[in-house]
Amino acid sequence: MELAGQSTRYVQISDEGNKTNFEFCPNCGATVYYTSEGSEEIIAIPVGVFAEPFFPAPTISIYEERKHGWVLMPEGIEHLN
Repeated sequence: MELAGQSTRYVQISDEGNKTNFEFCPNCGATVYYTSEGSEEIIAIPVGVFAEPFFPAPTISIYEERKHGWVLMPEGIEHLN
């Protein structure tokens, strides 16, 4: 995979002290992708970036305790906290 185009970076420090680099669109401010320190080979792309109404449901939930109360996770997925 090759990343191309402009982005604006915001670095956030996790509860454990790790850095996550969020890359935003410099025009609209939407998060385009993010990477985590120590796992730079993994590029996370938020599902909201895609305009596909039939995008597959999640299979894993991370930091679920921080989700909005109205968000419902599908039954049978893996939960990591």
